[in-house]
Amino acid sequence: MDTNAVVASNRWASTVLSVLRVVAAFLFIAHGTQKLFGFPAGLPQGPVPVASLAGVAGILETGGGLLLLVGLLSRPVAFVLCGEMAVAYFTQHAPQGFWPLLNGGELAALYCFIFLFVVAAGPGAWSLDAVIRSWRVRHGYTRDDRWVRSH
Repeated sequence: MDTNAVVASNRWASTVLSVLRVVAAFLFIAHGTQKLFGFPAGLPQGPVPVASLAGVAGILETGGGLLLLVGLLSRPVAFVLCGEMAVAYFTQHAPQGFWPLLNGGELAALYCFIFLFVVAAGPGAWSLDAVIRSWRVRHGYTRDDRWVRSH
């Protein structure tokens, strides 16, 4: 394989990862706002009570989606959302049958694995996490989260 092709593909990987994170987060937010506010399209029964399981899911989807959209605390947020989607799949969809196409769980499964990928790969170059990391390196702060000057 041509090494120039490998270098070129690696050059774009972080940017494309950021685009995947932003698009997935934007689409995910709509599921939360639908539950909480009936926007962009309301549920047949209207907005769900915040103190219900669906309300908690709406809060996670809206708040976590917003954090992922801007790339802030991306790995821990993606971990929580991955777990939320796994629980949603196994409690709501899997009992309806094995195949995600037939049990309506395609989106839950897909979001689960996209978020798992963000946990493993990070948020990409276009994120507030990357801006904060760059600022800390430029200003000589250590990576151990104690924000102690290294010199």
